[in-house]
Amino acid sequence: MKVREMIGALQLNKKEKEPKQLYTIWGENPDKKHILEEYPRPQLVRNNYTILNGEYQYAMTKNGQEPETYDGTILVPFSPESALSGVERQLKPDEFLWYRRSFNLKEVLPNQRLLLHIDACDERCRVYVNGQEIGRHSGGYQAFSFDITEAIHAGENTLQIRVRDESDTSYHGRGKQKLKNGGMFYTAQSGIWQTVWYEWVPQVYVEKLWIKPLYDEDAVSFSFSVQGLEAQKKISCEIQILENDTLVSKSDTAYTGEEICLPVSDKKSWTPTSPFLYQVKIKLGEDEIESYFGMRMFSVEPDKDGIPRLCLNHIPYFQRGVLDQGYWPESLMTPPSDEAMVYDILMAKELGFNMIRKHCKIEPMRWYYHCDRLGMLVWQDMINGGGKYHLLYTSYIPTVFRGLKKAKDSNYSYTSRQDKRGRMEWKKECQETVEQLYNCPCICTWVLFNEGWGQFDAQKNTAMVLKKDSSRWIDAHSGWFDQGAGDMKSEHIYFFDLIMKRDKRPYVISEFGGLTFGIEKHSYSDEYFGYENYDNQDDFLQACNALQSKIKKLKTEGLCACVYTQLTDIEEEVNGLLTYDRRVIKVKKSVRKKSR
Repeated sequence: MKVREMIGALQLNKKEKEPKQLYTIWGENPDKKHILEEYPRPQLVRNNYTILNGEYQYAMTKNGQEPETYDGTILVPFSPESALSGVERQLKPDEFLWYRRSFNLKEVLPNQRLLLHIDACDERCRVYVNGQEIGRHSGGYQAFSFDITEAIHAGENTLQIRVRDESDTSYHGRGKQKLKNGGMFYTAQSGIWQTVWYEWVPQVYVEKLWIKPLYDEDAVSFSFSVQGLEAQKKISCEIQILENDTLVSKSDTAYTGEEICLPVSDKKSWTPTSPFLYQVKIKLGEDEIESYFGMRMFSVEPDKDGIPRLCLNHIPYFQRGVLDQGYWPESLMTPPSDEAMVYDILMAKELGFNMIRKHCKIEPMRWYYHCDRLGMLVWQDMINGGGKYHLLYTSYIPTVFRGLKKAKDSNYSYTSRQDKRGRMEWKKECQETVEQLYNCPCICTWVLFNEGWGQFDAQKNTAMVLKKDSSRWIDAHSGWFDQGAGDMKSEHIYFFDLIMKRDKRPYVISEFGGLTFGIEKHSYSDEYFGYENYDNQDDFLQACNALQSKIKKLKTEGLCACVYTQLTDIEEEVNGLLTYDRRVIKVKKSVRKKSR
């Protein structure tokens, strides 16, 4: 295929038509009084909490002053650009988005603190309780919390949130969002897009918990960040590990800040085919929490032929992955329900995948919990940012001219990273992401950069992440601009034959496929985007089978992992195995069996 044909193949069937609003079965008739009510953070559970999802007042203004009147109601946690929000209006970079609602407290509990949690708000916000500013946050994908105890009172309280989102007009982390959507970039969203909730905690409480399985030592370690504990003070700490509600191990000590290790005798290993989870109960002073963990470890070890392999629990484990971007037609990045999240994970398993690459997005914590308990490995992308991308140089040309994939990432202008504030912000959000997701057994790989989108200093940033978490693999530069960092040589292959390459690191094809097959009445638009277009299902299935046969051969030659693009269609990009509305599975049972 000629260069011009390759680049031209990225845009297919262009027609000027209005996009069609699609709905999944979970978003057709939402109950506005009961939206995503499940406990949002299964990795650190307390029992005294209240979900604040539901209808809020909203307003969009041109200045930062509190509006005198509001424009209407919005259904939280759906962003205003989505259909389920009830607003369907794009927040512009020069606008402010205001939220307001009341919540009733029968009493202010004595010797307790009240923590307000916002699991994601895109992109910068200020939070007010009863007119008092109680905190600010930047980062559109990471969860954050504020202690609002000093601002509350018994009876009716008012919560207000003011949001700014410059989307792709600035250097902030944005993932695949774009104000002018099209192709492989999707409708920009803004504001609250994950659960809002509060919980009561004691005066001294666990702010953060880190659980580290010590697989080779048949043990597990616990570390805490504790709020309210004075320096040099001790506090009682009891940890119980249970296996199906039966006590396995227990520690009762005076906690002073040190790491606590407990044995796990006759351990049960966590794998995708046997995702065993141990229960954890912790009582630190008056704070009581529950969590879980899986006994597993990730390593790079040579096989009998000396080929470096990605090993799970010391056994070479081929990861057959699928790219999953987690978009929904009625709610954009917000899953419409807990059941919807489970469906996507189970469908990926049914289609023969044991790994999901979560692409340029952080899901709600319940999504990772479901991967933990159902048995699905996860490669977690960091959120890309930076200035306006020069896609011709960072995506299209390197796709065709493979030699350019070795370009140095110290040239910040080439990868749109000239602004130092953006580089520092990415480092902050990267470390916050590792901390937030650290306790999820399913996560095996941190993916730092994708195809040069805002990539910079990959070697230094790999060292930064390793200092934070040395227990997982790192894909330092997925696609190209390989700086020799990380645990794997990671390439994207479109348009060319899939091949095996030898390297001192395990070789992975971290994106391939992208076969395009649009289905009428289940497509967002009549304008299609993809890498190889098929007009009928038979040809599409034949091409899918051919790719899977090739992967099977490369596995025997040393390929360690692959990631097919992708699980579902998204807007114009119709290269999913499922349609955007999840109502049609494009592959038949014969293909599913061959893909296992």
